[in-house]
Amino acid sequence: MAKDEFFPNYQKKLKKELDADRYEHTIGVAYTAAALAMRYEANIQQAQVAGLLHDCAKCIPNSKKIALCEKYNINMSEIELKNPFLLHAKLGAFLAMHKYGVSDKEITSAILNHTTGKPNMSLLDKIIFVADYIEPQRKKQPNLAEVRKLAFVDLDKAMLRILEDTLNFLKVSSGDIDPMTEKTYQYYKELADKSEEN
Repeated sequence: MAKDEFFPNYQKKLKKELDADRYEHTIGVAYTAAALAMRYEANIQQAQVAGLLHDCAKCIPNSKKIALCEKYNINMSEIELKNPFLLHAKLGAFLAMHKYGVSDKEITSAILNHTTGKPNMSLLDKIIFVADYIEPQRKKQPNLAEVRKLAFVDLDKAMLRILEDTLNFLKVSSGDIDPMTEKTYQYYKELADKSEEN
């Protein structure tokens, strides 16, 4: 990763693009991702950059998110069109490459998959997904204290718990569920079941 693909430049740009709360969340995710990277012996710099840029498209108005996805031929599902806030992951990965100059595919993959997850995620994918959920500014997520502990013990189990809690929350609140979230949950559930059998 080139030296210019690092922290200070991104922070300056992001401060202009994000509202204050989202910026604080972003710093929290970068910090937590770095801690998880240390714990699981992943690349700390990659984790920090992915954490910093994971929500770079979050504060773009929803109508503009759709317009930008149309402009740049970014595929949108029916669920995403109905809930355009979900597009910030796809659009964020695109902007990370084309606006922030990130050429590292592992970083853009982690940004792309941080909302719904996907089956068989890379270590960096999982670190950003989990860091987004447990960072210090978070307060409302269910079972947060338990998930925070679990994240530093077993990343796959933390993934499963987050996905389970997210799906339960969406079902109770009658929110739309992205099919990819359910696929990801099933994948990590089967992984956990196999692990228990052994």
